[in-house]
Amino acid sequence: MARRALFLLLALAAGLSWAGDLYRWVDKDGTVHYSDTLPPPSAKQVQEKNLTPSVIETSGLPYAAKQAAKSFPVTLYISDCGETCAEAKQHLTRRGIPFATKNADDPAVQEEMRKKFGGLQVPILVVGGTTSKGYEAAAWDAALDAAGYPRSIPPSPRAEPAAATPQP
Repeated sequence: MARRALFLLLALAAGLSWAGDLYRWVDKDGTVHYSDTLPPPSAKQVQEKNLTPSVIETSGLPYAAKQAAKSFPVTLYISDCGETCAEAKQHLTRRGIPFATKNADDPAVQEEMRKKFGGLQVPILVVGGTTSKGYEAAAWDAALDAAGYPRSIPPSPRAEPAAATPQP
């Protein structure tokens, strides 16, 4: 048991030794040195390098979702249209799709919708250049799949939360 504890302690100390400072310096003869200890006072051109362990970011979107979002951003045009708009928003949130929302009650958004879509029907899903008018789960999934979005993505801080449905 004591050997295991000693081994664990040594392994931990060895791992911590990698995350530290490294010094680059030039001696009086012009020779460049690298060391993990402080250089002598006579050293010239001292540079301190702070080494940190390598870290892989895993809290964001998966790579495939990032690529899809970059190439095919998702925009949802909705208003206070009741259950249909709530279901549409929940659909994107359930899949974990990062999306922007545009409110069709805003006069500027209404003008944009008239120009782009020829009317004010909501909800409208835009995936890159593909537009789906009205909410139909299968059609929305097909558009998202074609854009390369994974079927299930962990919740993202950029994805908007689903609207709460009123309880009777």
